[in-house]
This record gives sequence, structure tokens and C-alpha cells, in this order.
Amino acid sequence: MNFSKAIAVGRISSSEALEIFDNLNPTETEFMMGTWKGAGFHTGHPMDGLLEAYHWYGKHFFDPENVHPLVFTSFSGRKMIINPIFILPITGLMGRGNLPKSKSIARLLSLGIPLFSTARSRARLRMTDYRGKSSATMIYDHLPINDVFRKVDKDTVLGVMDLKNVEQPFFFVLRRERAGG
Repeated sequence: MNFSKAIAVGRISSSEALEIFDNLNPTETEFMMGTWKGAGFHTGHPMDGLLEAYHWYGKHFFDPENVHPLVFTSFSGRKMIINPIFILPITGLMGRGNLPKSKSIARLLSLGIPLFSTARSRARLRMTDYRGKSSATMIYDHLPINDVFRKVDKDTVLGVMDLKNVEQPFFFVLRRERAGG
């Protein structure tokens, strides 16, 4: 299966997603610079739909040392940079059933986003080896998480969240935001 077909299907297995990921070309760190809009790539992972339910916007890469890994949209529609240390309780729930994705919880989180916001970079970008290829990888500052990226086209990457001690990878798509977009 290819990326376009997988997007059209809407949900595939983790093994199919890994096959797609493995067949994509690596990205360089420079390619990742800028703002990227995120979306889920559903594979039956416990986090499928979670970030979208909580109004995840995407990621912003200033330079290899300064990355905002979690940009969300507040209740008022403003983009807010979230300190990822606050997602630790969510990642701790993985493997223990469905994660809370209700509209009421999402609304509460959206209202509380300013409490979790930060202006400081909370990740960096490096080239790492993952599944046989060296590719741009976002490394969280205070969490055991690496997001590895592979290039779909000049404005799209498929990302895989590699979380320590979690066997099933979480997949997501990033699309480059163009100036004025």
C-alpha cells in the first residue's frame, strides 16, 4: 500500500504503516524548518485521534536547537506552544485501554491551554538511524520520545513517534505551512 491509498482508506494496520514508512525517503534537518500542520495517520494506536480531539495544530522548527514539538489551538483559535512535559500523564496511560478523547475533556483542555503554554524550545532536531535509514528526528528535551520523519513529497512528511517502552509506534502526518497559510 502507498501513502495516498492509506490516507484515502483512513485507517491501516501498524505493519502496513511501517511498510509505507520504510519505503519513503529520509529527510534532512534543513528540510524540516518552518511550521507544519499535523494530522493523524490512524493505525489502531491508543493515541489515534487524541491530538486532534485536543486541538493539536502541529510543530514548528526554528533551527536544529529550537523546536516547538506541540503547537495547539486554544479555545479562542490562537496558536499556543505547549510544554510537552504535560503530556507525560497521557503517555503513561498508553497500553491501558482507550485514552480520553471526549469533547468535554477536549474543551477543558482547550480552555486550560494557556496554563500549559511556554515560549521556550522543548525539543531539538538531529539525524538519527531508525529502521535502517538516517533521517531527521525531533528529540524531546525531557521525555523519552523521538519523532522520526520520512519524506512523502516536498510539503509532506510521515512521522513516527518512537516512545521508550511502547511497542506499537504512533504515526502522524505533517504538512508544511506556506507563508500566509
